[in-house]
Amino acid sequence: MPRITFIHPDGRDETVEADTGATVMVTALTHGLDGILAECGGNAMCATCHVYVDPAWLDKLPPRSNEEDALLDGTAAECQPNSRLSCQIKITPELEGLVLRLPDRQT
Repeated sequence: MPRITFIHPDGRDETVEADTGATVMVTALTHGLDGILAECGGNAMCATCHVYVDPAWLDKLPPRSNEEDALLDGTAAECQPNSRLSCQIKITPELEGLVLRLPDRQT
């Protein structure tokens, strides 16, 4: 099971084990992480699962789709070049050690 580290806005970090094939959003919800609301349930409709991918990991992820890019323009926290919707990141063994920062707000 790949491990993912979430860094909260206050600097606190949480490392959790993720099921291969699940999304980062589902993983966060399964582990009760604060900071991921996922109001649309992972249907890429609300952008309340916004995360910042550590720059070292960006090239290991598929690029943002046009739909994801459009939703990220409406996030509550500032959209940055490393912004992603966690519902659009599928866990693979290659993501062992993935580091994500949570924004200071989702709504």
